[in-house]
Amino acid sequence: MNYFQGLVDPSVRWKDLAWLRGLTALPIVLKGILTAEDALLAAHHGCHVWVSNHGGRQLDTAVSSIEALPEVVDAVGDQVEVYLDGGVTRGTDVLKALALGARCVFLGRAALWGLAAGGEAGVRRTLDLLEGEVRLALALCGKQNLSQVGRDLVRR
Repeated sequence: MNYFQGLVDPSVRWKDLAWLRGLTALPIVLKGILTAEDALLAAHHGCHVWVSNHGGRQLDTAVSSIEALPEVVDAVGDQVEVYLDGGVTRGTDVLKALALGARCVFLGRAALWGLAAGGEAGVRRTLDLLEGEVRLALALCGKQNLSQVGRDLVRR
């Protein structure tokens, strides 16, 4: 079998979510959603949406997560929660994602860089720096808290 063919199971279908839903009462989050169409299908199947291009390494020409976010948020509205990861390395990245409608922003590389630089203490330091950057960005935007953040902060 070709190695690359083994990376994706072609038998997985949207209807398989019913089987998974039957196994758990926990929320189901689908990661890798980059289009309004897939976001609507996820919401239709009762799943939260995680906007991610998996670090951009899976498909060189994939849209960035932050570019896909507004379309996804507009599609699902308040039906389900929308999360984001990918390319988040600064507090301003977090603020932009929240302004565009993400409910939560996940960090990958930044936390790994902190871990590589200083172990657990490095991760803590990285998170502290990001929190400080978010607070500074809020202040520079004239906002007191995240509830005041909206799309008006981001120009495309």
